[in-house]
Amino acid sequence: MARTAEETSGAPHILIVGGGYVGMYTALRLQKKLKRELRRGEVKVTVVDPNSYMTYQPFLPEAAAGNISPRHVVVPLRRVLPKCTVRKARVTELNHDEGWAIVQPLAGPPERISYDYLVMAAGAVPRLLPIPGLAEHGISLKTVGEAIHLRNHVLEQLEIAESTDDVELRRKALTFVFVGGGFAGVEAVAELEDMTRDATKYMRKVTPQDLRFMLVEATDRILPEVGPDMGKWTAEQLRGRGIAVKMNTFLQSAVDGQIELSDGSSFPAGTLVWNAGVKPSPVVRHGDLPLDERGRVKGTEYLTIEGLVRAFTAGDNAAIPDLTQEGMYCPPNAQHAVRQAKLLGDNIVRSLRGKTLKPYVHGNLGAVAGLGLHKGVANPMGFKLKGWPAWFFHRSYHGAMVPTFNRKIRVIADWTLALFLKRETVSLATIEQPRADFELAALDEARAKAKAGQHSKEEAADNEAAESAA
Repeated sequence: MARTAEETSGAPHILIVGGGYVGMYTALRLQKKLKRELRRGEVKVTVVDPNSYMTYQPFLPEAAAGNISPRHVVVPLRRVLPKCTVRKARVTELNHDEGWAIVQPLAGPPERISYDYLVMAAGAVPRLLPIPGLAEHGISLKTVGEAIHLRNHVLEQLEIAESTDDVELRRKALTFVFVGGGFAGVEAVAELEDMTRDATKYMRKVTPQDLRFMLVEATDRILPEVGPDMGKWTAEQLRGRGIAVKMNTFLQSAVDGQIELSDGSSFPAGTLVWNAGVKPSPVVRHGDLPLDERGRVKGTEYLTIEGLVRAFTAGDNAAIPDLTQEGMYCPPNAQHAVRQAKLLGDNIVRSLRGKTLKPYVHGNLGAVAGLGLHKGVANPMGFKLKGWPAWFFHRSYHGAMVPTFNRKIRVIADWTLALFLKRETVSLATIEQPRADFELAALDEARAKAKAGQHSKEEAADNEAAESAA
């Protein structure tokens, strides 16, 4: 097994597993606080993630709806972390007791990385339930790739409906089911309904009345983060736009695209979007870290891992006590992740310098959600905002929070252009099959050769018959 230079270096090595909110912001903090040490090689920082970029997930619904370019919702790690080593790889095994991790790069054999400090920031993945047909037909909205696919898929469904007279096929193509009434589910259904409504303006057969959007939620309310009153208002707004909102309802089956719900309804749907919760990344189970009953890394108020030394964690994969609410844990959202990461970086610096660590204490500042163009809901610092003011606050907040000045300018440019230019509603589904033309050409050539061979055999047979007759 290959060994890395860190194994023979005497400088303290900080290994950050994950390049999302916590991973990237922790590394940024270390770059700022340990600038001289990193420049002199007195400290080393390595970030390991399957992707070489950080995704600003609150913008994924807008990217799927075409309001923001997908390239502008990701931050290249190597560009913003020039003093760190970024490894595009997966951690397959971790032994904190001995201080090493096994990483699998894109190509080649696995490698062992030795470290002195660990930051477990692997984040979360969609929480799939054992529902028949879900794995085959469902799609989540956690990555930029899923946002691109979902946009192309939804627009492709409109093209299917526009190009056929088959009533059943059209009905299935124009039925879109979203499961999960949290931020991801509500923003996704609202943004994509807004996009498809725009797209129908350029179609002859498909009208807004033909669209069938449905939001399915297992509890008795949606958007619990904004409070019961605002959640109720949001549900009413969605229903007013023709989106069916079903609460206290479960998805029971999606076999062959046939949706079956717990309320007894059954119908075909061409699109099934699953946003019903997340679970810690499987990476946390690949080592000797202490986990709670939900599979989260057991953390402390100091963002250290319970029972371990020189080990830290935060974000979606961690159970961090919420000191503002006794007996509760910090919710898995971007607001906490960004603030935890900054303190986590500071606490690592304090640990390196032999100083006392500080606890994480942060009250909830409220929540914001976009519901399509010029529509939103928010409760910042206890104030209730609806409609256009909430939408404006939503964009102002996330425009300020998206990492790096470069990305802020690009996102604001996208928004500004959208004020004057119409939304693009073109499906680019072929980008998911870039070799389709090559494969088709190869198939045509094979058929031509087979046809030529058959023609030669028939000609030879005719010649032989002629000779026999002579």
